[in-house]
Amino acid sequence: MEFSIKQSSPENQRSACVVLGIFEGGQLAPAAHALDQSVNHQLSDLIARGDMTGKSGSTVMIPSLSGVTTERVLLVGLGKPDEFNAKQFLDMLRTTFAALHKTICKDAALYFTDLPVKDRDEIWKIQQIVLIGAESAYRADGLKSKPADKPVLRKILLGSAKKPDSAAVTALHQASAIAHGMKLAKDLGNLPGNICTPSYLAEQANKLAGEHKLKATILEEKDMEKLGMHSLLSVTHGSRQPAKLITLEYRGGDKKQKPVVLVGKGLTFDSGGISLKPGADMDEMKYDMCGAASVLGTMLAVAEMSLKINLVAVIPSSENMPDGAASKPGDIVKSMAGLTIEILNTDAEGRLILCDALTYAARFEPDTVIDIATLTGACVIALGGVASGLFSNQDQLARELLDAGEYSNDKAWQMPLWDDYQQQLDSNFADMQNIGGRAAGSVTAACFLSRFTKDYRWAHLDVAGTAWKSGKEKGSTGRPVPLLTQYLINRVNTTK
Repeated sequence: MEFSIKQSSPENQRSACVVLGIFEGGQLAPAAHALDQSVNHQLSDLIARGDMTGKSGSTVMIPSLSGVTTERVLLVGLGKPDEFNAKQFLDMLRTTFAALHKTICKDAALYFTDLPVKDRDEIWKIQQIVLIGAESAYRADGLKSKPADKPVLRKILLGSAKKPDSAAVTALHQASAIAHGMKLAKDLGNLPGNICTPSYLAEQANKLAGEHKLKATILEEKDMEKLGMHSLLSVTHGSRQPAKLITLEYRGGDKKQKPVVLVGKGLTFDSGGISLKPGADMDEMKYDMCGAASVLGTMLAVAEMSLKINLVAVIPSSENMPDGAASKPGDIVKSMAGLTIEILNTDAEGRLILCDALTYAARFEPDTVIDIATLTGACVIALGGVASGLFSNQDQLARELLDAGEYSNDKAWQMPLWDDYQQQLDSNFADMQNIGGRAAGSVTAACFLSRFTKDYRWAHLDVAGTAWKSGKEKGSTGRPVPLLTQYLINRVNTTK
């Protein structure tokens, strides 16, 4: 779907459909009022007859309207004016795109950027129009023998009463890049484990590097062995697919600028290993690489934006399978950091590959390291599918990420990372064990990772509840690409 923005008036817009907002009680949004004035109050008459109430979620399509150049006018209910907030705006957008996709319209002009939304600016409105529009057009049926027809709606114009300034144009460009990054993350996440293997992820990273002038480095198992990554390698022992450690480097900032490093968990399929998962819903463990997918999506978005920042992706990727060579509960392995780990549960494997990747990340002399992982079911129980779990060794970093998530509608919630929880990882036989028991499972997992991040500013995003949806709407969400990209945009803006 293509998006553009320009100054235009709805009555003079030549398109298949012009979309306008109507508040409950008959109040017309600014663009709707302007059109109503030019067509002798035909919209007001329609409202007076009761054909359009303006209630949230309501729509009315007017096939033809005298005095305008557009073929159709779609009226969308905005609800009560004093209750119109960010959530109402987002709900209205979903209603709008759902209605447009039911038509034969190839293009549409939306007049929403001038709607008053409390605590939200024009840039936010532009971003959300693009992201929700792109989401509405996304399809994941590429492996079907007969994929569904592509959506007819291809072009969206954001109409504006005033000439868009450079900030608005930049916002549109950045939102389109974020949408592309989310699509990549969703495409990778939705692929089955027999296609999306560690080698496949490495191929996609190389492809991304070639298309956007990034530096890609792929470490093989023999390279990881030399580095002492025995924790990471312990996870892949039961798999016939070789593990990969993937790095991508984007250098858009000053040479002296320390990079942000994104570490993405890349378990392309997680059976649980010897601690085998229940069979029900195990197919969804193809999504255990969504952390890696979101990192690749963020790299794509940043490259398309040409952000003036230095960014590094580190992706440890493997499978976790049961086999005669697989790690067993009770095994002890040594991490790259030299710390020994007693593996009490082979299904707590994400932290075993991440800890070596976090140690490896230090060689880039980072300003900040953020790891993204579908790490714990406990986080799903705590926060559901609404917010990602956020842990950090620095409150200021946590605040920056929380603000980015709030603004981008990709919310996170800060969880405790107190020393009181660390004792749950005590082992009689090694420096630590890889699980801390049922209580506070997401917290103790983060505590485990924190032991490998003492040399830099670090945050951990547990996206086990937000990276994909189950049930009828099963599929990757592309989160937390919006949060990560907004955080990086904010960093660039604050250093100008």
